[in-house]
Amino acid sequence: MIVPIKASVNFWLFCLALTLLALPAVSQNTNTQNPNMDPGDTEFEMDTVFSVLPIREDDKMYQIGVWRRIDLREKFNLPLYGTGGLKSDGIMMNIYNAIVNENAFEIFADEEFTQPLSISEFQTNFLTAENGDSTFVKDIYYLDFREDFVFDKHRSEVKFDVKYLELVMPSETNSGAGQKSIAFIRFKDFYEYFDDLEKGQWLNFQNTSKHLPYSQAFDLRLFRSVVRKYTNPDNALIVDMIDPNNPNAQLQAFLNSLEFEYDLLEWENNLWEW
Repeated sequence: MIVPIKASVNFWLFCLALTLLALPAVSQNTNTQNPNMDPGDTEFEMDTVFSVLPIREDDKMYQIGVWRRIDLREKFNLPLYGTGGLKSDGIMMNIYNAIVNENAFEIFADEEFTQPLSISEFQTNFLTAENGDSTFVKDIYYLDFREDFVFDKHRSEVKFDVKYLELVMPSETNSGAGQKSIAFIRFKDFYEYFDDLEKGQWLNFQNTSKHLPYSQAFDLRLFRSVVRKYTNPDNALIVDMIDPNNPNAQLQAFLNSLEFEYDLLEWENNLWEW
């Protein structure tokens, strides 16, 4: 008996389909792995302690550390500074309340995060100047942070991967004895806690129905900051790299920080030039 060609082809395709279904599932090749996979997979290392960005270490084509300072008194930063003379609804007071009243996240005395601070030590650092005088929240107006400027080759985009925040008491507030580090906070802890308008708000003075949680304000980079340091062999601040004989060292440091910012922009722009 002769079997029609069409029927024969259909029969063998049916058999092939059954065979494929019976085969065990095969995992994807590591070169095509989804970057949003479980960050705990050791083959695809990610920073899950400090960072809120899911960037695989292997996907970082370029990275440089940048240390920045937000001066809350600047006009662009007033939504973070708060309202009124006391600034009791600003970011500094909200961080203080989160730590002291709710023990919301761990705090440390150093940027390596090896020296934990107790709540009482934090209160002393925050509320007391070098000469023992009490301070006011409105006079704690420096918020520093460290981030990595990263080019993610998987997504072909530049990202700002913030690592930690540092609360800083200005020298003027610290009885002229030089600025003082109050505490260091992991950015991830800060971000997750302040992802709620009830706990702290970036205040939109132009449209009070559109206040934002601090997490979103950082995502959108709704602040102005100045670069104080970037990765360098001496681990030196920009101002410390200025010729000590320069009569305007502070001004020159500011100009050099702007030059560094422009260099980053130029680097990013050059990526897309042919």
